[in-house]
Amino acid sequence: MTSSQATIYIRKAEERGEADHGWLQSFHTFSFADYHDPRHMGFRSLRVINDDTVRGGRGFDTHSHHNMEIVTYVIEGALRHKDSMGNSSVLEAGHVQRMSAGTGVTHSEYNHSEHDPVHFLQIWIRPQKENIKPSYQEKVVEQNDGSSLQLIGSPDGRENSLLIHQDVFLSIGRVPAGAQLDYAVAKERGVWIQIVHGEVNIEGKLLNPGDGLSAEHVTSLNITALADSEFLLFDLA
Repeated sequence: MTSSQATIYIRKAEERGEADHGWLQSFHTFSFADYHDPRHMGFRSLRVINDDTVRGGRGFDTHSHHNMEIVTYVIEGALRHKDSMGNSSVLEAGHVQRMSAGTGVTHSEYNHSEHDPVHFLQIWIRPQKENIKPSYQEKVVEQNDGSSLQLIGSPDGRENSLLIHQDVFLSIGRVPAGAQLDYAVAKERGVWIQIVHGEVNIEGKLLNPGDGLSAEHVTSLNITALADSEFLLFDLA
């Protein structure tokens, strides 16, 4: 349900910033690196959504991060991760990772395949508190019947979700064609929805892969899948 004060904005995939480095194609929902747009600097504590595809055998060399909650969701392929905390793993499609950079971490990310591309979303969220001890988690997103969202990140780790050091609830929706979900939005909170696959109608607005939607001053959002669909939903203070 929306009111006359509701603010719903669509960020179309083709309007995003783009960087093509040959081995890496990246689309930036918000300002990042050489792409700067003062109209798109983030949404509440959500600072970055990068839609990255890395060619086989290539990746990001060791680099550092500070004071950021970094969430990576692998859509297709496999991503090899190694960091200064001693973590080393391969994230396959359907895996989600949370790394709290805090006082500082270094890590590298490489395509695990020499031939096939890896496609993933990398998300940055500003933490509530700076200079915390760096930490790491990962999990596999379980399949469900599409009748409800699955919580995959929260400020308290409830329901076996990843612990995100910010007042944000991150859920994934995998919804079959024809199904509907109604998502209740608490007062003074905002929602960002990022489409991964499929085609959805949200409050009469059509969204396709790569599209994003922000909503504020709403009490609920009606989400209808017009095709088998997948999306991430951020509920933010």
